[in-house]
Amino acid sequence: MEILHNFSLKKHNTFGIEAKAKQFVAVQNAVELKSVLEQNKSEKKFILGGGSNMLLTQDINALVIHIDLKGKKIIKEDDDCVWVECQAGESWHEFVLWTIDQDFGGLENMSLIPGNVGTTPVQNIGAYGTEIKDTFVSCDAMTIENQQIKSFTKEECHFGYRESIFKNEVKDQYIITSVVFKLTKRNHKINTSYGDILGELEKKNIKNPTLKDISNAVITIRQSKLPDPKELGNSGSFFKNPILLKTDFEKIHQQFPEMKFYDVSETEVKIPAGWLIEQAGFKGKRFGDAGIHKNQALVLVNYGNATGQEILAISKNIQDTVFKNFGIHIEAEVNVI
Repeated sequence: MEILHNFSLKKHNTFGIEAKAKQFVAVQNAVELKSVLEQNKSEKKFILGGGSNMLLTQDINALVIHIDLKGKKIIKEDDDCVWVECQAGESWHEFVLWTIDQDFGGLENMSLIPGNVGTTPVQNIGAYGTEIKDTFVSCDAMTIENQQIKSFTKEECHFGYRESIFKNEVKDQYIITSVVFKLTKRNHKINTSYGDILGELEKKNIKNPTLKDISNAVITIRQSKLPDPKELGNSGSFFKNPILLKTDFEKIHQQFPEMKFYDVSETEVKIPAGWLIEQAGFKGKRFGDAGIHKNQALVLVNYGNATGQEILAISKNIQDTVFKNFGIHIEAEVNVI
């Protein structure tokens, strides 16, 4: 466990942005993490997972601690369900594929989401009709201040749409070390409610889909819309889909009757941010080495040597234009550093 200086983070963020860390260390287990925190109490710290949900706009003048804890195990099971604990540094997608190989259900709709397991509760990640909170049981987290381990239940995490206690009340106070999920062993709840999944299954003439079928459909859809970060720097969806009160939306909808929307409650609707961005004329546009993906307007991309500042400028231009055109504010999902 060596602390490196002036370390390049280009390979540690999916945007592929060149930025330097003042100091960098990777930790493989909780003992190493505790040791690094104890020995560097006075140092400013930056916790790094898979680097998939951040935009680096500057060098990191801090000790960057890369959470590289690996391992997964079954901690409990009954006839119907299994409780699996996964360490924070495991690749999310590889973990999802492992659960499917075991015929454990619940995570298949979130296949191919970039990043590591430890950051999934922070964002309450979700896709194609499911979210982390649907299968989440608890997570263990170490306090940065005194290296104590605390277990957070689902209720204590205060999950919302791409929200949790780790983004709000206890932000920068804890490092998640492992997560426990409750998954089904039989009578799986196959979720095909997202229209594209049904279409993909119909193409393959699959009438009774398995967990693997759902995962494969999601992977096919995502690959058709979203660029592989290994080939084209990006962080997946850059913006959240805005949620509006129905009373506010009705006024906007009268002006833009073609606007797409989805009911999320009796009083709220969700607007696809990608539709708003595309209507504002940004889809496929390129500004030097930074741009908006040709197949998915939600995705900002680095064509090679874009800086974080250049990508941030595009995102602000998009936000301003969408607000000017529709009176709707779209919020960044990606953390801007």
